[in-house]
Amino acid sequence: MRTVFFCVIALAGTLALAGNVLADSEQTIGHQLFTDQNLSLNRNQSCSTCHSLAPATDPATQLPFGAPGFVDPLNVLNGTPVSAGSTAGDFGSLNAPSVGYAAFSPDFFWDPVAYVYTGGQFWDGRATNLEAQAAVPMLNPVEMGLPSQWAVVTRLKENTNYVSLFQQIYGLDLDAIPAGELAPATNTPPGAVPAVFAAAVQAIAEFERSPVFNQFTSKYDFWLAGVTTLNSNELSGYNLFTGKANCSDCHVSYTGVDSAGNPTPPLFTDFTYANVGLPRNWNIPGTPAPDPGLGGRVDIAAADPSGSQLGLHKTMSLRNIAITPPYGHNGVFSNLEQVVHFYNTRDTLGLLDANTNAGFGTTGWPPPEISSNLCVAEFGNLRLTAAEEAQIVAFLETLTDNYPATGGDTNVPPGAPSPFANTPLPTIPVTLSATNPGTVTLWGRLGKTYQIQFVNSLLAPRLWQTLAAVRLGTNGLSVADTNTISSASRFYRAVQLP
Repeated sequence: MRTVFFCVIALAGTLALAGNVLADSEQTIGHQLFTDQNLSLNRNQSCSTCHSLAPATDPATQLPFGAPGFVDPLNVLNGTPVSAGSTAGDFGSLNAPSVGYAAFSPDFFWDPVAYVYTGGQFWDGRATNLEAQAAVPMLNPVEMGLPSQWAVVTRLKENTNYVSLFQQIYGLDLDAIPAGELAPATNTPPGAVPAVFAAAVQAIAEFERSPVFNQFTSKYDFWLAGVTTLNSNELSGYNLFTGKANCSDCHVSYTGVDSAGNPTPPLFTDFTYANVGLPRNWNIPGTPAPDPGLGGRVDIAAADPSGSQLGLHKTMSLRNIAITPPYGHNGVFSNLEQVVHFYNTRDTLGLLDANTNAGFGTTGWPPPEISSNLCVAEFGNLRLTAAEEAQIVAFLETLTDNYPATGGDTNVPPGAPSPFANTPLPTIPVTLSATNPGTVTLWGRLGKTYQIQFVNSLLAPRLWQTLAAVRLGTNGLSVADTNTISSASRFYRAVQLP
């Protein structure tokens, strides 16, 4: 029996982090899709409604922040905990997290060494990756509200620019698909609908992998590079963050190293999940029951009937944290000072009945909305002084992007590039697998052409031969190897062509 080996090579260019110019046409169409309100039921909401590309207004100064936080600007300004949907009166039940740096979250997986779930998107990681996340809001009945993929594709058909670009980038003919305006999910869609929908969400995800969302231009980045200095409060806050306050245990603050030996910037998360004991937020419209987090997922509950994942929510990145209020998965905290004070005094301040109590955060805290699986080792009684809490907040404010334009720092003048400008941005992985003897199956970036190659030995010289060149129109594409030359083993690789 022939042994099959799979080696994957992706020859995709690295994206520079300078400016907001999009690197390719797919990210350009992703930008258009991200901001297109026609992709909602009432043509009044887009991805950017809850993840704005423009800076939100500072509720304290009534002036725009110096950088976008990629969250709902109305929540930032008004302190509302959740976002409104396309239909009046509909609201989400969780605080919309920032899309900034979300591209760096690994695909959701169980880590058998650390014994934790890691990665994914959303507060409960239910979307494995960016593509899976981008597919959800358009079809969520209380968000953008379209009833089916066919309905989404029908809205795409209305735009002649989409028709042209989907043909150019993916080889998909939108004009050939019959319209199904507001077609329910129970209707069987035309065969090409899933491929078009998959291409659309990939384009949005590719936009989210662009430098627009991943700038690495905070004061902290320039300090790490030795270009500027932190003031005394910021430096003290950093030392507390990485020491007494235990923040860096989950919000990793040190640089890494890539495969080429270059330093990579910290993302201020370990991408895991925890129950920090947030009080229930009674200000969410409709007062929904507390979200159970990981343990509320059917698949996780089946794998873990003991309930050890109940109440656990994702540890989000702290980058741009100072400009993305309110805080927590339920938006219960209105400002950073409140968050730090909670982490410091959760177990010592006193007990209140609800977050609507006037003493919230000053005379006491309400009990955790979910008390099981509570984190107790890292926080709750940190014994920080008021001055130390303020210093941690000062440090967190150094994590805001666009410091060259806003910092007034002669060492970092306007236009200064990120010190991590050469950091490779995440890309769609390319994988091959064996589905049956003599067949390989390809997953990668839709619309791209891949050359599948084989060799019968890895000993030098390696003379790779072409099995097939395919333009990937759908993931899970199978390619048969009909070569009749017998070999004890065969090795394959997929090379993405320019």
